[in-house]
Amino acid sequence: MKVNITKPAQRSLGKTGGYYGKNSPHYKKLKKDIRHKSKLLSENPEMGQEEDHLKHLNQGHRYVLVAKLYKMIYLIAAPFIFITDIFDTRQDPDKMKP
Repeated sequence: MKVNITKPAQRSLGKTGGYYGKNSPHYKKLKKDIRHKSKLLSENPEMGQEEDHLKHLNQGHRYVLVAKLYKMIYLIAAPFIFITDIFDTRQDPDKMKP
């Protein structure tokens, strides 16, 4: 399957880059891990577990952890996987974007 990162997920990632600095080791590791997990997802779309905080939407949101502190939230819509958010797990989960 082909993995696409949505505009809201790109904005979330951009905010992280703005906070840490786009050349910081933390941000570079996060981007590298996102690329790695995206490749794994393309081969194994259901490898992530369901996101409890988004179950009420009934869309099947799933997530995988990236760089230990972030959830890469995604939806499967064959033949695509849409990454809908990069969520910092240190935040209040009620801030998750649908």
